[in-house]
Amino acid sequence: MKLGLIQMNVCENKTKNLKTAAESVKNLAKQGAEIVILPEMFCCPYENSAFVREAEAEGGTVTTALSQMARENRVILIGGSMPEEDHGKLYNTSFVYNVDGTRIARHRKAHLFDINVPNGQVFYESDTFTAGDEITIFKTNLGTFGLCICFDMRFPELARAMALRGAQVIFCPAAFNNTTGPAHWEVMHRARAIDNQLYVVSVAPAANPSASYHSYGHSIVVSPWGEVLAQAEREECSFCVEIDLAKNDEIRKSLPLLSGLKPNLYGIY
Repeated sequence: MKLGLIQMNVCENKTKNLKTAAESVKNLAKQGAEIVILPEMFCCPYENSAFVREAEAEGGTVTTALSQMARENRVILIGGSMPEEDHGKLYNTSFVYNVDGTRIARHRKAHLFDINVPNGQVFYESDTFTAGDEITIFKTNLGTFGLCICFDMRFPELARAMALRGAQVIFCPAAFNNTTGPAHWEVMHRARAIDNQLYVVSVAPAANPSASYHSYGHSIVVSPWGEVLAQAEREECSFCVEIDLAKNDEIRKSLPLLSGLKPNLYGIY
């Protein structure tokens, strides 16, 4: 199975961002990508004022464009994330579309990015967003997949819950920063892959020095053995990575962690 990752520059112009995304999806589809992943907040800057200004309900400009990209290119499209408005509340939401353009999943970020690191990053998503409350799994003809957004990946219980529900890959639109990225990005993704013996794929925006929030970039694909199969730098790029889901079963048979789990011992599953 071939994945297409889009680490794109995000600007303040939503129309331009959608055009960049559409061109990148088309190019990756031509290279044989079957699943294409956009970054967190691919359609607007990562800042609370932009979340409020650019928020849309499902069926608006962004989701309509994502559905069209998936349908025209015959790919499963994980549409990064966007500020979604629903009944007066805003959510950091990822929509997934099948090859015919139908929406097959929606994940609302469950763990909001509220951080205050001394001499480092300060940001409070909860100033704007409401947290989601669902574990998101979706099934396709290519396999069963889990979906989360950025800060969600820090919570190992969520990744384990997705694995126990059959996820073969966990996809994660994300946007770490220059405080947390160098410290935790790679090791966290490798840990989630090793613990759950599945592929982990995260896609971030490219670094933009003029933005108020500086994305760390480094979009990444990790194997169920914890190997980094691909990792970008910080600049804009898009690329394909081939993965083999049979590796999950191979590793789980040789090192039976999930089948050896004792839920009653921990009382949390």
